[in-house]
Amino acid sequence: MSITIQLDLPEAVVQEARAKGLLRSDVVTVLLERELKRRRACEDFGAMLKQLHSVTGDEMTEEEIQAEVDAVRAERRVRETGR
Repeated sequence: MSITIQLDLPEAVVQEARAKGLLRSDVVTVLLERELKRRRACEDFGAMLKQLHSVTGDEMTEEEIQAEVDAVRAERRVRETGR
């Protein structure tokens, strides 16, 4: 798909961006993809925080947290090394 975008940018920004090759379609595509990925990650993080704040119950002790961390690390080791 192809679209034409017209932007009103300050001249200094245009000159520097052009000099650095940032006004090419392929570069603008990468910049937009990165920004979209960043925004999705922010939205996902916000949703995760909302879920965390809605959790009720007793707080975990430091030992329980460490046990969970150790379990996750062990699972990751098994996946990565097969042992």
